[in-house]
Amino acid sequence: MGNENTLTVHFFARLREELATDSLTLPVRPDITAGQVLSDLAAKGGPWAQLDEGQPVMIAVNQVMARPETRLKAGDEVAFFPPVTGG
Repeated sequence: MGNENTLTVHFFARLREELATDSLTLPVRPDITAGQVLSDLAAKGGPWAQLDEGQPVMIAVNQVMARPETRLKAGDEVAFFPPVTGG
């Protein structure tokens, strides 16, 4: 549950395993986009760097598929997950 100053970020599938977390809460900046959140997290380095390089990461905002340029607002829930592959 976000409040007036934060958004919640969820990680699924291999991202959750490799980052060793399933969610975190981040402060909201004016005009922040889903892609900027991804880049900010990737800048932490280590396993986080994969968010901004290599394999694509799918984005959902409030359980609706979204694009990196999707603007976020306080209380939003953002999910990052690897593309689903057949098998």
